[in-house]
This record gives sequence, structure tokens and C-alpha cells, in this order.
Amino acid sequence: MELQTTIYLVVGLSFALYLGIAFWARAGSVSEFYVAGGGVHPITNGMATAADWMSAASFISMAGLISNMGYGGSVFLMGWTGGYVLLAMLLAPYLRKFGKFTVPQFIGDRFYSKTASTVAVVCLLTASTTYIIGQMTGVGVAFSRFLNVDSSTGIYIGQAIVFFYAVFGGMKGITYTQVAQYIVLIFAYIIPAIFISLNLTGNFLPQLGLGSDLQGDSMPLLARLDQVVTDLGFKEYTTNSAGSMLNMFFYTVSLMIGTAGLPHVIVRFFTVPKVADARASAGWALVFIALLYTTAPAVGAMAKLNLHATVNTAVKSGGDLYAAESSLVNEQRPEWMKRWEKTGLLKWADQNGDGRIQYYSDSGLAEAKAALAKATKEGGDVAKAQAAVDAAQKKHDEAKAGKFAGAGWKGNELTVNPDIMVMANPEIANLPNWVIALVAAGGIAAALSTAAGLLMAISSAVSHDLIKNVFNPNISEKGELMAGKIAMAVAIVISGWLGLNPPGFAAGTVALAFGIAASSLFPAIMMGIFSKTMSDKGAIAGMLSGLFVTLFYVFAHKGLFFIKGTDFVGMVGGVNGWFGITPEAIGTLGAIVNFAVAYLVNKMTAPAPKHIQELVESIRVPKGAGAATGH
Repeated sequence: MELQTTIYLVVGLSFALYLGIAFWARAGSVSEFYVAGGGVHPITNGMATAADWMSAASFISMAGLISNMGYGGSVFLMGWTGGYVLLAMLLAPYLRKFGKFTVPQFIGDRFYSKTASTVAVVCLLTASTTYIIGQMTGVGVAFSRFLNVDSSTGIYIGQAIVFFYAVFGGMKGITYTQVAQYIVLIFAYIIPAIFISLNLTGNFLPQLGLGSDLQGDSMPLLARLDQVVTDLGFKEYTTNSAGSMLNMFFYTVSLMIGTAGLPHVIVRFFTVPKVADARASAGWALVFIALLYTTAPAVGAMAKLNLHATVNTAVKSGGDLYAAESSLVNEQRPEWMKRWEKTGLLKWADQNGDGRIQYYSDSGLAEAKAALAKATKEGGDVAKAQAAVDAAQKKHDEAKAGKFAGAGWKGNELTVNPDIMVMANPEIANLPNWVIALVAAGGIAAALSTAAGLLMAISSAVSHDLIKNVFNPNISEKGELMAGKIAMAVAIVISGWLGLNPPGFAAGTVALAFGIAASSLFPAIMMGIFSKTMSDKGAIAGMLSGLFVTLFYVFAHKGLFFIKGTDFVGMVGGVNGWFGITPEAIGTLGAIVNFAVAYLVNKMTAPAPKHIQELVESIRVPKGAGAATGH
């Protein structure tokens, strides 16, 4: 069967499954809409949590960033898995014991303040909307390949699909849909990895194949990859490329505590009957998550090696990487490259006119030239763009110009968006059509599952925590459900529009969302559970200050509300203005500010009332939890 037909068939069947489940398990009450009725089995909930957790950032983008960054990409593995353990051990059981089914409800009741609840809603909406932007970027990648359209069209189509089954199914429908999506995405991730590991190393397990020797080569896979990328001007693959050690530490911590503060994952622990089930769900979810996360480093490294081997035949033969005949002739490029070119996520420009594709690091020279051409055409800052070209040219000349110039190379000619690496991986490795189709279905499942979970968090925050608890306590169940669905629709439109021009790659954009959650919600939840005396004023001041510091820094680098051209990075003194810390890592500093401000304000104000202190004490006792309630 022809490849595109196979993809249509496999993805179409998976869609039919998701939509059928969403219709079968559609919500009929507020409880079913928000917490699936509170009766989900721990294993089922663990699988749904894993699908909710392993978003487009995990399935589509994480291995791509590891492929691009090498060892530096380990911040995502350490931060996201470590954060899940933190969530499972320190937060989930206590929040489940509390009994309310949204994070703003917990903060509002614990800090005896509707203002605190409203501030928590603002923090939640900011983090969740940013997160969905990353998901929509992944949706664009998945649907563009599935339908052979550009990524923008893919986003529009993905918006419609998400709207249908998230809005009509609620948490009950989403839970059982996510179980199906997990099964699809995990098979889609592991099966190609097994095929590729066998092809490259003869080792069945990708995790072991990563450290094995290449078949027909005495060198280990990582050693060969290091040799290839350094010879072609890239950084050594097994060396940190995530900036300074301080930035790597801040980045990892931000992802960890941001994970523990993300409401769409926390709310899953309210869907089980008991506190013990919440703990069991967390354990099962960690097992299901580990299957993908332990495979991702192998997927990233093998995809990187296969890509170089496709473009440069000397990679496998061990010959001269700079020989003219080793570069891929454009007219002979494989079909997978032609297919991905249609999406706009893979581009080739013949810089030296030889009709061959040269893929190497020219220190940003090609990108700088493209930026100059764009500025000249569109009336931008040509002087600034020319200065960037001059700087890149100088860096290029000082680095490897002799070697590259001797081969007749004038600049890197291939641009590959890291977000496509996992989706393109089986095509690069010439795997069977059914495997390629399965990966397409898995990528779509990953993007849709988390987008749906995030939309539930946004829906409950607006309809339940803001409208019902603050503005209109007498609203009917029907009115509350309608408000939640409208909030979902608005969130889909906003995130889809921003997803057309995202502030970074999918995983990078998601890291920004984690930083926002880390700096605003996580400290408030931690202090709410483990500090009996923390007052409402301390929590409110902490959340606002942490959120402000993080958003100021992020917007300085990424543009106001992520709108391109509105960045004011000069105000903080450079690309990474404070001690080399990237915007994706600033959530750690925001959390420190949050804790510090909350502590100082709490010292200057009255402590929490006695009945609140007794409530906090009771949360820590692992017995006596009732059903999750919203009223």
C-alpha cells in the first residue's frame, strides 16, 4: 500500500477511536466534566496521566532537541521526570486529601481568600495558555506531515479536532480517550526505535543500543556521532550545550518545580476515589512515562546520525566528509526530504551552485544572510542585519573556513527544524510504511491528549473558580458547563493564533510554561501544604511577584505576549541578561522571589487563623479523604 494511503488509514482509524470514546464517555454532570466522576481506576488513571504528561513536547520535540543539543538536552529528561516524582511524593496525595478538584480552589480555601483564588486563576491561565502554544506547534508539525500541507494549515485542522472532543467529552471523555492515545503513542515511539537500534547496532533495546558499537564499525555510536558533528563544525554531541552550569541548574529546577505546579496534571489525581489510589496512580504513571523517556536519548542520537548519513555518504563509509562526491545531489534527495519540504520545516538553498546539499555548521552565517535578505526586502533594520552577517562571517572564517572553503562550500545549505526529527526518523531510516504511519498517529495523539488536558484546566479555572466562586455563585450547572466550554473555545483560538508564530520550538515554548508555573503556583501550593502559618497576604504577594519577575524576563526576550518585534531585551542587558540565564530557566529565580516575598510579607502580617492551621494539619493525615467536590 502506498505510504500516504497507509498514513490516512492508520491516522483515520485512530481518530475514529478517539471520537468514538469521547462520544461514549461524554460528561453528563459537572463532576463528570471536571473529575470524571471521581471513580477512575489507578492503572487507568496512571495511563491517562502519562498521556496527559507526554505532550507534543515529549513525543515530537524532546528527542529533536536532544538531537540538536546533545548532552545539553538532558535538562528536559532530568527536569520533567524529576518534577513528576516531586509531584507524586510531595503534592498529589495531600491535594487529593483536600478534596477540591482545582488548584485555584485549593489556594482559595487554604488561604481563606477569593483574591488568592483569583490570582491563582490568572497564574494558571498564563501558564496553561503558554503550554498550549507549544502543543499547537506540535499539532502543526504532526498534521502538516499527515496531510502534506504547510504547518499553519496543520494548526487550523488540529484546532478543530481538539475543540470537538475536548469540549463535548469533558474530563470523563478525555480520560478514556487519553488511555487510547497513550497506547498509540507509546507503540509509535518504541517500535521505530527498536527497528533503528537493530539496524545501527544490532541491539534490540534502544537504551542499550545508544552505548553499543555500530554494526560494521569498531566505534561506539556516540563516539562516531561525536566525530562526525565536530568534523562538520558542530559542538561535540556529548558535551553540554545548554549554556553555563548555572543556567543548566536553573533550567532543570524550573522544569522540575514547574512540573509539580502544572494544574492539568494535578487535577488528574482528583479523578480517583482515595488518597491511596492517588499514590498508586502516580506510581503507574511514572512507569508508563519511563518507557518513553528512557528511549528518547537513543531516538535523538540515532536520528542525528541517520540524518548526517543521508546527506553525506562518507558518514557511514568513514571516508572524506569534504569530498565533493560525498554530498547528496539535490535531484537524488530521498522522497522523505521532498515531503517535509512541503511543510516548510525543512529547507534547502544551494549557496555554491553545485547542485549538492552541504549540511554543516557555518556559525550561523546562512541564517544571518537570510535575515539580511528579509530585512532588505521588508524594510527592516538593514544595518543591524549586515552587522550580524559580518560577525557570523568573521566567526566562520576563524573557525573552519579553510577546511570548508577547500571543499568549495559557501555556507550551510540545509535547515532542519528539530521538531520534525522524531516524526521524520522512521522515514530517514527507510522503515516500513506502516511504521511511518504509526508514528504520524502517535505524534497526533501526543499533541491532542495534552492539549485536551490543558483546556480542561483552563475551563475549570474560568467557569468554576472565577465565574461561580467569585462573580456569580448562583450560576446553574448548565450555565457553568456552558461557560467552561466557551472558555475552552476562546483558549483554542488564542493558542492557535500564537502557535502560528511561536516563541520557540515546541519543547522550548513548553519550558516557558513550566517556568511560569514554577514561579507562581508551585510555591503557593507548597507553602499551603507545609506551612501552617502562611497567610493570605503572603501567598498573594508571593504569587504576583514571582509571576511578574518571570513574565518580565520572558517578554523581554520573546516579545510582549510573545508577539514578535515587541521584545525589549536591552532593558535586561543582553540576550541572556542576568548571569547567562535563558528565559526558559528563569522560573527558578521567579520561584525564589515568590518564596522570599511570601515569607517577608507573612512576617509582617497576621498568621493564618487557627482553623486554617488545623485544616493544614488534617491534610497531612493519610486517612479520611472523601470524594472530590467542587462546592
